[in-house]
Amino acid sequence: MHADRGREAQLDVLAQLLGAGRVRVPRRERHRNHRRVDLVPGSGNWTQLTTTFKTGPSTTSVDVYTHGWYGQSAYLVDDVSVNGPDGGGGTDPEPTIPSAPAGLAVGATTTSSVSLSWNAVSGATGYTVYRDGQKATTTTGNSTTVTGLAADTAYQFAVTATNAAGESVKSTTVSGRTAKEGGGNPNPGTSVPKHAVTGYWQNFNNGATVQKLSDVPANYDIIAVSFADATTTPGAVTFNLDTAGLNGYTVDQFKADVKAKQAAGKNVIISVGGEKGSISVNSDASATNFANSVYSLIQEYGFNGVDIDLENGLNSTYMTKALRSLSQKAGSGLVITMAPQTIDMQSTGGEYFKTALGIKDILTVVNTQYYNSGSMLGCDGKVYSQGSVDFLTALACIQLEGGLDPSQVGLGVPASPSGAGSGYVSPSVVNAALDCLAAGTNCGTFKPSKTYPGIRGAMTWSTNWDAKSGNAWSNAVAPHVHGLP
Repeated sequence: MHADRGREAQLDVLAQLLGAGRVRVPRRERHRNHRRVDLVPGSGNWTQLTTTFKTGPSTTSVDVYTHGWYGQSAYLVDDVSVNGPDGGGGTDPEPTIPSAPAGLAVGATTTSSVSLSWNAVSGATGYTVYRDGQKATTTTGNSTTVTGLAADTAYQFAVTATNAAGESVKSTTVSGRTAKEGGGNPNPGTSVPKHAVTGYWQNFNNGATVQKLSDVPANYDIIAVSFADATTTPGAVTFNLDTAGLNGYTVDQFKADVKAKQAAGKNVIISVGGEKGSISVNSDASATNFANSVYSLIQEYGFNGVDIDLENGLNSTYMTKALRSLSQKAGSGLVITMAPQTIDMQSTGGEYFKTALGIKDILTVVNTQYYNSGSMLGCDGKVYSQGSVDFLTALACIQLEGGLDPSQVGLGVPASPSGAGSGYVSPSVVNAALDCLAAGTNCGTFKPSKTYPGIRGAMTWSTNWDAKSGNAWSNAVAPHVHGLP
């Protein structure tokens, strides 16, 4: 039996002697981690025997022996009880109220539901989800889907952890917006066309043609200013125009060019990351800093949105929080693009893919970089090498079948052989890949099981390298993109 450590206890035993015998003085023998207590009944009737013992600081159990004198028969024992103070031995501690759940994040959304997930809480037996301050649902797991919502409506969600002791305080509140009726991308930005061309504009001189924004051809519908800079505040970014490297291009000229592009129906967004980007969003605080700082840049420079081009990894939970917070600040016209590497979009379990699905209702387009890549798997499970139409189509198929809307999928390629270390394909290959995905024509050996006429279009690195080649890429690809069904 379990025993309390360092406590005095009384042992009561009801025993029946099956043979003759007599009572003798109980003998106590100390063991290293338990006590031995000997009891001897003295008659053939049921007899209550009592003794006391004291456990030591390391005692965890007590052995009870009832027997007669030498040579006597065995005894039956019943109703053993230990009376003494409770030191906790063998008794589970009373539960305590659990802590508030952390990591609450919005996942996939529909016109009438929002999926939520959070980190499990130790000691919790259930969770309560609140919508706009009111109890919405309960669950025993650390994820749920809130249903019965109105389309194109923003909701505030929080979650608490519960057990027998009570309910925790509420978690940090997150915002989730249901999708619009009619399917497709519910928020493509105010002026992003159905089929669009994205180009990165370089805020530095690396041997490509130096440009002002005003030099970027009208072929480009989305211009991603590359890049925002990290600050000493975790998650926060800023923007520093490279006036010296751009032949004296001033901030005032830059801002005026942003407005002029927008007046012409173009979207100018700020890109975060790049090959040397070191921005990390991996906590609630850094997510807040990211959203606040990007929104400040939008206000200062007039950017239409943000591009996520973090090539050194990201945390889907906190990047999703950051982008949703930014969307709440900037409004429904916010343009959000992403430029993951091929490895990031091989599976829906990847952090980039999870982020894209987590913000599907506010995501404009994912332009995967189909260059500087090793061989990858296509959606058919076969291996494909970069530099071919099959590489573009078979890998894009993973996103198209993995939950993204066709309007949220674009093909990212270099504008010239100088624009990337490897993976360049001619504009004709890009156009063939678009035809294959949109209409099932001009395919290579891979042909998708269905067509995706709503595919968004193409992206290139960069407008500067395109200019270096006489804008050959945009002159060939843009008309084809804009002519898709």
